[in-house]
Amino acid sequence: MRKLLALVCAVLALPVLGVLGSWFTFDPAALDILKHQSQTVLPGYAGQSVLLAASVGAGVALLGAATAAAVCLFEFPGRRIFEWALLLPLAMPAYVLAYAYTDFLQYSGPLQTLLRELTGAQGALWPDVRSLWGAAVLFVLCLYPYVYLLVRTALGERGVQLMEAARLLGAGLRRRVLEIAVPLSRPAIAAGVALAVMEVLADFGVGSYFGLSTFSTGIYKAWLVMFDRVAAAQLASILLLLVALLLWFERRAQQRLRFAASRTGAVHGADARPVALRGRAAAAAVMLCATPVFLGFVLPVVVLVVLLWREATASEFGLPLARFAQWSFTSFRLALIAAVGAAVLALVFGFVLRLRSARAARGRGDSLALGARIVSLGYAMPGAVVAVGILLPVGWVQARWPSAGVGALFTGTVLGLIYAYMVRFSAVALQSVEAGYARVPASIDDSARMLGAGRGRLFAELHLPLLRRSVLAAGLLVFVDVMKELPATLVLRPFNSDTLAVVAYNFARDERLAEAALPSLAIVLVGLVPVVMLSHALRRH
Repeated sequence: MRKLLALVCAVLALPVLGVLGSWFTFDPAALDILKHQSQTVLPGYAGQSVLLAASVGAGVALLGAATAAAVCLFEFPGRRIFEWALLLPLAMPAYVLAYAYTDFLQYSGPLQTLLRELTGAQGALWPDVRSLWGAAVLFVLCLYPYVYLLVRTALGERGVQLMEAARLLGAGLRRRVLEIAVPLSRPAIAAGVALAVMEVLADFGVGSYFGLSTFSTGIYKAWLVMFDRVAAAQLASILLLLVALLLWFERRAQQRLRFAASRTGAVHGADARPVALRGRAAAAAVMLCATPVFLGFVLPVVVLVVLLWREATASEFGLPLARFAQWSFTSFRLALIAAVGAAVLALVFGFVLRLRSARAARGRGDSLALGARIVSLGYAMPGAVVAVGILLPVGWVQARWPSAGVGALFTGTVLGLIYAYMVRFSAVALQSVEAGYARVPASIDDSARMLGAGRGRLFAELHLPLLRRSVLAAGLLVFVDVMKELPATLVLRPFNSDTLAVVAYNFARDERLAEAALPSLAIVLVGLVPVVMLSHALRRH
């Protein structure tokens, strides 16, 4: 079993090796390409990517930390509602948000049209939202929940208690916030910012639709527009190194966060209460929490529903319901296959790692944990990098052994697409299963072995029932991620087999935003499922 799982790890790591291997191509033409890139497009890709990532990082840190501090440390009208409502923008993919705001804020959109009628102004009232600053604002609106969630967890465990202890010692509110709440939430802010920046660097939909020159859009152009696989691979490797650096930074911040949250506070539960706000302070807290929910979820959904209604009632057009059913079925089929495959793989991995942990406790550990960490790197890989990493080795094998037919198996096929999804999202399922195993005491396994239970019976009759919810959550998270995945699907999908994400992107690219509304809303509705589950889990704790 260990050998089989080691082989699976190697297969899932192949895209990373393929991308990094592009630098070992000692072809003079490749060196010329690299030199040409460094003189032309590379500074622009690096500049826009870094500026966009820095802007979004600063924005999500401020907005996420402020909203988390408001709902954790203070009492104001609607606080209980905002606790879960602030998570709703997680269900809104950034590219869907871009489509909605483009229609709402453009020159011919409803807002500018209304303002020109009221004021008599001529021309555009503000710069085009399809710009770097517009992308930064939209990313902040849909990614701030990463910081909000982690900071809320950190403050919820100790923040109120320590703030109450400081109040009893005579510290004022300002001092309590600056000297207790802010330092306590720094690791959580750092971890959340790293996650948000990774999402920004991995993005393709917003960058392509807004015409930005980022690494992800550059990879796509180099491969499918310029037909230059070496340039695409080298750009992908640079992006991969940036993401790996952010992943290392995020893990360090998470370790510090766990350490900070593991200690007990000075004042306990029932004695500590959030600070009650009145008057202007309460109104400011309500406005702070309501603004991102409205701008990041409510308004885009309303815009998409209005667009959908107009398209449905237009006599000369109407919605392509038959084609929508086909796109939905394709998306559902691919997501279901990937979710089941990732959940099964994570369950097997988790069980073997559980056995490995028991052996390690007796001094007989092995290196399978390293393979699990390699698999976990896949989620940090942008979809464009995964696609290039798959196509490069396939092209190399096909060029040397044409009769093998490897290209026909992995390019433009469901198999190649599922492989990309497994590389990209197996880490999500593995993390969920490992979290489930962490709640199962090791003493249960020892008791079962003492009663004569073998590995098969231990897994089927003991672990599987206890992990049912974790496995279901793992499959659901992978399902939702696959439904939203755009760049890898766009590159590797079979002919005439579009998903909802691809269709929404193609319609929006052709300026058919009304037709893009239906698949976009479907993606948002699917994305609401894990958000509701997460909100329920937070309320229970």
